[in-house]
Amino acid sequence: MNRLTYNLLFTLVLPIIIVRLLWRSLKAPAYARRWAQRFGFAQLSPEQQALKGQWIWVHAVSVGESIAAAPLIRKLLQEHPEIPIVVTTMTPTGSERVQAMFPEQVCHVYAPYDHPIAVQNFLNRFKPRLLVIMETELWPNIVHYSKKAGAKVIVANARLSVKSARGYEKFIKLASPMLASIDCIATQAHNDAQRFIKLGVPAEKVPVTGSIKFEIDLPEDLQQQRQQMASLIEGERPVLIAASTREGEEEKVLAAFKKCLPNIPELLLVLVPRHPERFRSVAKLCQNQGLSLVSRSDGCEISELNNVFLGDSMGEMLNYFSISDVAFVGGSLVETGCHNVLEPAAFGLPVLVGPSQFNFQTICEQLEEAGALITVRDELHLSDVILELFADTEKRKAMGVAGQKMIAENKGALQRTYDIVIAHY
Repeated sequence: MNRLTYNLLFTLVLPIIIVRLLWRSLKAPAYARRWAQRFGFAQLSPEQQALKGQWIWVHAVSVGESIAAAPLIRKLLQEHPEIPIVVTTMTPTGSERVQAMFPEQVCHVYAPYDHPIAVQNFLNRFKPRLLVIMETELWPNIVHYSKKAGAKVIVANARLSVKSARGYEKFIKLASPMLASIDCIATQAHNDAQRFIKLGVPAEKVPVTGSIKFEIDLPEDLQQQRQQMASLIEGERPVLIAASTREGEEEKVLAAFKKCLPNIPELLLVLVPRHPERFRSVAKLCQNQGLSLVSRSDGCEISELNNVFLGDSMGEMLNYFSISDVAFVGGSLVETGCHNVLEPAAFGLPVLVGPSQFNFQTICEQLEEAGALITVRDELHLSDVILELFADTEKRKAMGVAGQKMIAENKGALQRTYDIVIAHY
């Protein structure tokens, strides 16, 4: 497949994409808003229009990529406040996260669909000088037309799993010109770099910078926020968090949790679903399984009779980690590739994940090798490991220390990535 064929197919499936957007908006109304932006029609103020040709365009897909981009964006704002930054995401949750982190400092719009007309509409409005693509969100038309409009294109915090590399190999006529036109691909690890090189990217264009995700900035008022949240819990209780769980995964987590209760009846589960549109259905699931639930949105205290604390809020994940003793990271007992394992590690928590880890493969391997992470096969294995860890305080502490040590040792990726961005601006 070449780009001409790709564009024809994209045009044909565009009505299906729109219908899917409408369908998603039934569960998450935010998907029904700002449609014009998805076709490149961003509304800019006169002041923003005057900045045409100066913008850095940072493209992140959703929450995870937005969080990964945050340290880089903060450093750019701090070191070069005169450079305007536009951040694009594909999802409402990503949009909310960007606007929460940078309420006024950056311009946020939805990313244009990868159709020539939508992409060119977007580029005509901003004419960015530099496009920074986070991780692996590579779209042929976005790369092609950005280069054609005179922008430099780099990929920051790049990762390429074995599965993704095989996908590029299958469509090499489409992927090869796109990869060849990218100015720099700053990779998280040596294995990622080697896979890009195998696809034909010159080695000098593929520096290994490490992962920006190791650059975790804990908020200054975190201790105060932790105390406020901890005050909701009646008594001293062991706390297990299941963070960023996905559809079909909560059932497995709850099965493991219920298996632990006969041995640890006072155990509290903090359950934080990945997507806000699922908060209500997850609450109902807990209640149907006979568990006593308190939701964060209730603002109520968690009594000794409550089993589950549902984290139905946005932007408080660090607070949830701060009151926990052991962390299971979701997206890993279902085939969605795992979510951020570094945040709980930064809090000194033992980290448990399922076998699906492709989004954080390298980092999971590093944490596991350091003794900070355990991969569980299924919900039965998860319950066994939870019981083992709550019975062994020293092991919990050792795993927590190992995770924090590894994060400290991997600092520096932000500076290396920032230097590449400035060099290409």
